[in-house]
Amino acid sequence: MRLAVEKAVHVAKNHPDSIIIGSDQSLECDGEILGKPGNYEKAKQQLTNMSGKSLIFYTGLCVLNGMTNKLQKDVIPYRVSFRGLNETEIERYLKKEEPYQCAGSFMSEKLGVSLLSKMEGSDPSALVGLPLIRLSQMLRNEGINVP
Repeated sequence: MRLAVEKAVHVAKNHPDSIIIGSDQSLECDGEILGKPGNYEKAKQQLTNMSGKSLIFYTGLCVLNGMTNKLQKDVIPYRVSFRGLNETEIERYLKKEEPYQCAGSFMSEKLGVSLLSKMEGSDPSALVGLPLIRLSQMLRNEGINVP
């Protein structure tokens, strides 16, 4: 949530008359927060470690009204269970998707969903990185009609 707020506050400095949306995501695995791997080797290590485990993605969301300085923030969890992955599957996935700038080396909106056995949460869009159900509620709180 901290990064989502920092992003929104930073953008609001240049757009003070706007509604700003900030979002950021991290992943918890075995009590450790995993971020973006940045390269193939770290991504392979992350996916190998996540194989066969149930993990929680946390998506921080912030809506900042630059005109009123009202700030809404929340963290939306989403649980995924990875099936047992072998080294060949991990390597093939990484070479095709190159998810090195994604928390946990994983993109559910593409081939990453094939690595899972189960998905659980109140807002599936949170897993992609922008929880649209919660965002819609925050925007309505600002008087923006959605839809």
